[in-house]
Amino acid sequence: MEFPACGDEYEKLVFRLNTPRVVIDNGASSTATIVKVDSARKHGILLEAVQALTDLNLSIKKAYFSADGKWFMDVFHVTDQSGNKLTDENVIRYIEQSLGNIHYGRSYVYNGLTALELTGTDRVGLLSEVFAVLADLQCNVVEAKVWTHNGRIASLIYVKDCHSGFPIEDSKHINRIEAQLRNVLKGDNDIKSARTSVSLSVTHSDRRLHQMMFADRDYEKNPILQLTSDSSPSVTVQNWVDRGYSVVNVQCKDRTKLLFDVVCTLTDMEYVVFHGTIKTAADTASMEFYIKHSDGTPISSEAERQRVILCLQAAVERRASKGVRLELCTADRVGLLADVTRTFRENGLNVTRAEISTTMDTARNVFYVTDAIGNQADPRLIEEVRQRIGLSNLQVKELPPLHGQKPESDDEEAVGVAGAFLLSIGSLVRRNLYYLGLIRSCS
Repeated sequence: MEFPACGDEYEKLVFRLNTPRVVIDNGASSTATIVKVDSARKHGILLEAVQALTDLNLSIKKAYFSADGKWFMDVFHVTDQSGNKLTDENVIRYIEQSLGNIHYGRSYVYNGLTALELTGTDRVGLLSEVFAVLADLQCNVVEAKVWTHNGRIASLIYVKDCHSGFPIEDSKHINRIEAQLRNVLKGDNDIKSARTSVSLSVTHSDRRLHQMMFADRDYEKNPILQLTSDSSPSVTVQNWVDRGYSVVNVQCKDRTKLLFDVVCTLTDMEYVVFHGTIKTAADTASMEFYIKHSDGTPISSEAERQRVILCLQAAVERRASKGVRLELCTADRVGLLADVTRTFRENGLNVTRAEISTTMDTARNVFYVTDAIGNQADPRLIEEVRQRIGLSNLQVKELPPLHGQKPESDDEEAVGVAGAFLLSIGSLVRRNLYYLGLIRSCS
């Protein structure tokens, strides 16, 4: 009997069908590293691949993806944030491992932290009120992400108890936190839509923020603050009747994680991407997707077509950089965020996006700020804020110079398609070492 051999062959087949084949090629292109992934097709597999690359802060210059029956092929042309090909063998091996496991999903666990989800109407100073409440309730903010769009705000905030250093699990304390944050979010005119909750989800944080803003229907809101923008994304949707596809075209300014934001939204709206391309030139990105519903049908009504257009425009705009980028690196302490954001508010600065992180005992925070009505902040006002918070602690990025002055020099030039993000691949590795306690931060 040959059953054991048959069993081995069957196990090999199952492993092959569920394990993506990853090929990384540095010889085919002079300007980018080519990453090829082919795997069995399943809903969301493209998002998992894109997410694995963007979590490493790689810039996707070009991409092609196509589904043939039950099989899926992705080809990505990627560089680091400085526009260079990938040469570090450790990084290449890490990419191969990450992409090789996308069929099994990925877990996102914030051990020892309590996750708070907030959505509501944005207003000047709201973030300072939120952090002040958390400080009063003895919550230490360890990590957070804040997005604003169309007059709405969504935030994921990870906290622990100030005294014990453990997650907050007492139901009465949690209820008190939720109630007080809800009152802050309601303000005078947001009685119905303000929401707070303690999340038990382990969804990727950026994907969860998209889901929160989508559920809040930010794509159809009229903003109170009219933030200025160089250009709005152009989105068109047409049906290719002969082939049964809906063809989605997106053209906009290129930036970090743009492809992730678009694919994430299409996936969470329950569309399946069968074919697609993305091309970038200078600072412009052009994307085309051939999509269907999960049941194999194309977009079937004008109302649905308009909804897809609005949702994709919102997906592009949520993470777009609005305002001056301020980077804070200083020793962490209880109430730090409340003090910093209160200083912003007292000087008429509005926070449009924020990313908060803590490494060992060091706070590394990024804020995008405008003036109170959404225009570019006065550079002199920014300098006053820096004086109050500490010139060495709060650094200015992407600030246009005053007349007759050159911009501040910086050791790390703002490069890449849309400017460097907070972490490069190298700093991602260093951050992992921080958590292991092997090196110090803020040297």
